[in-house]
Amino acid sequence: MEIRQLSERATAIRKVLAAILLANWAVAAAKVAFGLAAHSASVTADGFHSFLDGSSNVIGLVAMSVAARPADANHPYGHGKFEALAALAIGAMVGIGMLELGRMAFDALVRDRHPQVSNEMIGVMAATLAVNVAVTTLERRFGRRLRSPLLLADARHTLSDVFVTIAVLVSLGLVRLGMPRADGVVALLVLGFVAFAAYGIVRQGVGILSDAARLDPARVASVTSSVAGVKSVRDVRSRGMEESVWVDLKIEVDPSLPTARAHQVADEVERALTAQFPQVIDVVVHVEPAVAR
Repeated sequence: MEIRQLSERATAIRKVLAAILLANWAVAAAKVAFGLAAHSASVTADGFHSFLDGSSNVIGLVAMSVAARPADANHPYGHGKFEALAALAIGAMVGIGMLELGRMAFDALVRDRHPQVSNEMIGVMAATLAVNVAVTTLERRFGRRLRSPLLLADARHTLSDVFVTIAVLVSLGLVRLGMPRADGVVALLVLGFVAFAAYGIVRQGVGILSDAARLDPARVASVTSSVAGVKSVRDVRSRGMEESVWVDLKIEVDPSLPTARAHQVADEVERALTAQFPQVIDVVVHVEPAVAR
């Protein structure tokens, strides 16, 4: 992927994050304002959880500004991993949301605290739920289109807010029916969904930062072996992001092959791999003479 394409992708991601930021903070403001007015701890807490979504968008915007910078002397492989760092920060935000859910459950189950339910409260929560569903759907769609782990992670984070809002709505309904401690039971169930989302975010970010293999070595070896002049392939390695992968490998060629021709074979391997795997932006081919085994 060319530098210009990477820059355009980063710009597109920033635009999506900015739009999501406005939506998240509008939802958060509505929840907090109504929660405080209605003296509802759960609705107010859900509003602060939505503010966490906005905070993650701010982190993402800052991270993408850094990640879009071209490679330099101190970062010869570029700044793309800052996007993965931001994804891990979002995972931390989800963890904070889990603590809030745990507190809500404790208050409902042990302290027997529950909100005073009104039709207006249910209406506000239903409206913000619809906004959050639309936000997470669009963000996931753009994340897949742009192959951005940051947008996909933030979509999961927003999805956790959807589950929190659903939990609040269900608990409000059960409280109205005379089952106040159901608020805590529902919150614990949602806690499991949020924990699963956090695990996925952290797993993805750690995989990138720890240089987990991005391509199947067997597939890379198969494509390389199809190039004329390649006798064998070994030590295939790959790392990077979903949309920008670095590959290095060793090939063996006929020892009688002229040096110029051996380099031509290496160039053909690079072209074959970048054609087969569009996400590959750099290939290092080590050429060695084939030895009898």
